Amino acid sequence: MKDLEHIALLIDADNTQIGKLEGVIQEISKHGRIVAKRAYANWSKTALKNWEGELKRLAIKPEQQFDYVVGKNATDIALVIDAMKLLNTGLYDCFALVSSDSDYTPLAITLHESGTYVMGVGEKKTPESFINSCDEFILLENIAPTKVKGKPAASDQSGKSAEKAQKSAKNDPMQEIHYLLKSAWYSYQDDDGFAYNSVAGSYIKRVKPDFDVRSYGFRRLNDLIAAFPDLYETKLSKDGNTKLYRCR
Repeated sequence: MKDLEHIALLIDADNTQIGKLEGVIQEISKHGRIVAKRAYANWSKTALKNWEGELKRLAIKPEQQFDYVVGKNATDIALVIDAMKLLNTGLYDCFALVSSDSDYTPLAITLHESGTYVMGVGEKKTPESFINSCDEFILLENIAPTKVKGKPAASDQSGKSAEKAQKSAKNDPMQEIHYLLKSAWYSYQDDDGFAYNSVAGSYIKRVKPDFDVRSYGFRRLNDLIAAFPDLYETKLSKDGNTKLYRCR
């Protein structure tokens, strides 16, 4: 998996699902640190009224773009202009474009030609032109939905088990850490099926900035993992200095 340090997450709110936002952030955080999080829309629209609370909770910056012509939004143009401004800063090594709209294909191609890593996030209906212009494309159907205040969570067959785990995590803070450890293990495991504890810890910190293992009664993440032998198998690296784990 490519290790990225400065990711710009740009969301077309007219072409994505609010209930998948938290899952999208968790998925992209597996690749590295998200530096910019922006969502584009005409926020005066009644259909987007539920977005305010979720944008605040997830620390996503809303970018306002009014419709200049009735029945046609200008969100895509605003996102493209912003993306090029961010590209010209030379700071970002990855752009994650959240939309199922093929209109972003030229943007993805241009970003790719500049040498930055391009991730797309959208539904299965996304045209191949946009999918193939990205280095990697993540399907929203594979991301578990979360409950949004004022709106029931979306549901799909592929995300039911992960959704159940997330609901359980809300009721028991320790379950949230187990859920994130399992998510990290799926992404970072080596050929033997083990993942480094330190790598998992870095991932959890990116997804959950307030994570402190001491809040759960442990001095180190290694101690937390070792305290649940029914959930994790552990071992030392060949040099004996680094701990790894895998989920049972």
